[in-house]
Amino acid sequence: MAELENCKGCGKLFVRVSSPYCPACLKKQEAQFEQVYRYIRQQEHRMATVSQVHEATDVSVNLIYQWIREGRLKPSIFQNLGYPCRSCGKMIQNGVLCDDCLKKLEHDIDQDDDEHDAALKANRVKTYYTRGESRHN
Repeated sequence: MAELENCKGCGKLFVRVSSPYCPACLKKQEAQFEQVYRYIRQQEHRMATVSQVHEATDVSVNLIYQWIREGRLKPSIFQNLGYPCRSCGKMIQNGVLCDDCLKKLEHDIDQDDDEHDAALKANRVKTYYTRGESRHN
């Protein structure tokens, strides 16, 4: 359902259908995307990094990161393009976390599970029944 919202780019009030950007900002972003894509498509710029693309095109680094995350710019084709891990900032080409942070997170979760299981075991209360009581009350 459409909602009134301020544009994430210019702050102008608009009716949001799907994108957080107004039609004018979307048009501007599309022109910037075409500029970036034309630049990196050239044979001599295929190995450019995000900062090199930013310097050559003057397009926001965050916007370039967004296009890589969305899959519009493919690191499989342009191998030096990437975006920072949300935890440590190391450059990655897919997902949200780098392999190191993902392994650390998995380890922490496993450790928490082990601690939780140990706490449950320690707090387990024994139940004793008398002769007249039934176990299925």
